[in-house]
This record gives sequence, structure tokens and C-alpha cells, in this order.
Amino acid sequence: MKWNKILSLALAAAMALSAAACGGQSASGSSAVSSQTAVSSAPVSSEAASQPQADSAAQTAYPVTLTDQAGRQVTIEAEPEKLVSGYYISTSLLIALGLEDQLVGIEAKADSRPIYARSAPELLDLPSVGTAKQFDLEGCLALEPDLVILPLKLQDSADTLAEMGIPALVVNPEDQDLLNEMTSLIGQATNTADRAGALLDFAAQQEAALAEKLDGVETPSVYLAGNSDFLSTAGDAMYQSDMIRMAGGVNAAAEITDTYWANVSYEQILAWDPAYIILASDAAYTVEDVLNDPALAGCAAVENGNVYQVPGDAEAWDSPVPSGILGSVWLASVLHPDRCPESEAVQVYNDFYESFYGFTYSEN
Repeated sequence: MKWNKILSLALAAAMALSAAACGGQSASGSSAVSSQTAVSSAPVSSEAASQPQADSAAQTAYPVTLTDQAGRQVTIEAEPEKLVSGYYISTSLLIALGLEDQLVGIEAKADSRPIYARSAPELLDLPSVGTAKQFDLEGCLALEPDLVILPLKLQDSADTLAEMGIPALVVNPEDQDLLNEMTSLIGQATNTADRAGALLDFAAQQEAALAEKLDGVETPSVYLAGNSDFLSTAGDAMYQSDMIRMAGGVNAAAEITDTYWANVSYEQILAWDPAYIILASDAAYTVEDVLNDPALAGCAAVENGNVYQVPGDAEAWDSPVPSGILGSVWLASVLHPDRCPESEAVQVYNDFYESFYGFTYSEN
């Protein structure tokens, strides 16, 4: 079963990487648990997993008070049975935590997320609670949720829900540490800390494996282009920069301090002269468009044909989703195929999706 494999992977990872998993929290992270809570991210055995939740060392004791990623204190009186997620990243995480059957409402445009169709197609029929720009507060209330999870842009809506007696967690997974923090936070809130720990251990295991394989390699410069515009890129403060670093590259736009996508010019790209150009998984343009762009003549990446697009068959690995570590695994196979063969990367993809989402990513 899917959960048995999760436990097996978690146990193997925890033995070698428990320190790395614990170290994944941001030094400035805000997630915290009150003294009323007893939780642990340590995996449990298959036998223990078959016992009632009360027997698990990872049990959350309710009521529990958590500090979300907006610094808000949120008290959850009892284990939530009805969940609403207004953010695709938290929705994907809830699937990985085995909570898809408890979701009663999700963000708009769910049919644009391949991961839902492949792992939990029933979610496509759930009511929508709108977007970060236009959240449907009334529709959310009608679902009578026990817990709502919203992105930072919807903090005001979360505050309104709290005033109405509905606990709402705000999450903001903008880099690898914050993604890890969000995973732990939601695991604690939903009494799935053991599964959250398994997910964190998998990512820590892959990060450690990449570090070992890529030790001492030359780190080529990488320009990562945004989804809507080639002249939009991610600076050092964004998740995508972590993805490049873990893959053995250097973000060509590391000097940019913006915390969101920044606009640049062709002249700036030519000055950076990246060795590789990587397109966002959902880019509105193609690799061929970039290779044939006369404004990029002379750019090393274009001259050498080193222009690639992040795969998006399941999720956008170039975003802070639970599967985000796979973006680094894929990129390492592009930048350093001698150290990180594609065949090994595909096996990692399959292990991840079979363990946490119940499907095989690739039959190849």
C-alpha cells in the first residue's frame, strides 16, 4: 500500500538524515507548537501505523495552538475532519499527507493541476473557494470547514474566518526552508506529523544525495525564465534559486533581491551570459522560441543549445510544491549528466509519486 512504502522510505531516510530533516527549518521560521501539543516527525513502523492514532508518537494533542507563517496564533480545538484549501500548494500537500478525502473545498482552476487528475480525481468535483485575488468567503463558510488553509495574500480572509470561529492557517512557502516549515505546520495541525516527517525525510535524502554526487563540480550559471515572459526571472530570495543551487548551478540573477518575479532586459541577460537557460514548466513560449530569438545571439546558452524547460507533467517542479525537490533532481541531470544520469532521476520521480501520490510518474 502507498502508506507502507512511505513508512519504509521514511525509516531509511530518518536513520541517515534525521539531523538534516530537523535542520530544514528556517532560522527565522515562525511555525511553533504550544506546550499543549505532543508531536514528533519521526517515522513509525508499519505495525505501529496500523494501530489507532492514539498509539502513535506523532499524535497531535488537541486543542493545539500553532503559529502560522504570517505569525498568527491559531488554535484548533479538535482534529479537523473537514478541510478547505485555497492554495494549490497546500492542496497538493494535503494529498501527500493522505487527507484528500477530508477536503470539502479547494482553490479555483483545479482542472489545470495535473497532479489532482492523476492522484485524486475526485477533487475536481469539489466546490471552488476562489482565488488569491478573489476569495469566496461566503462559499467557504457554507462548507462549514474545521480548518482552512490560505496563502499569505489571503491573510485578511483568514482573519475574518477566525473572527467567525473557523481556524485558518496562513502559509507562505517561498523558499525551501519555508516549504519544510509549512509541511511540518500542516502535519501538526491535521494530526499527520508522521506522514509530514516522511515527506521531509524524502526531500532531505535527495538533497543530501545531490550534495554528495555534485561535490567539487564546476557550477554553471543558470538563467531561469518566468512562465509568462522570458524577460522575467527569479532572484536569490525565491524558491527557484534554491532549486538551482541544489542542482549544482548558480543563479545568474542572484544579484536581484526582489521577493517576486523581476523584469530584466536582453542586455542584462547578455551581460550575465548564462551557460544554461531554463524555462518555467508552464512557460507561454517554447525552447525553440528562445533558441531562435535574434536578441539572444551570442549568449552562451543559446550558442551551445543549452536551453531546456522544466517538466510539468504532474506539477510545476520549479515552484515550492511538495515535489519541488524533483526540480533539483531533474536540473542536476541536465547540468551534470555524468554525475546525475537521467535514468537515476526518473527512478527518483517514480519513487516519490508512487510513495506519496499513488501513481507511477514514468513507465520508461
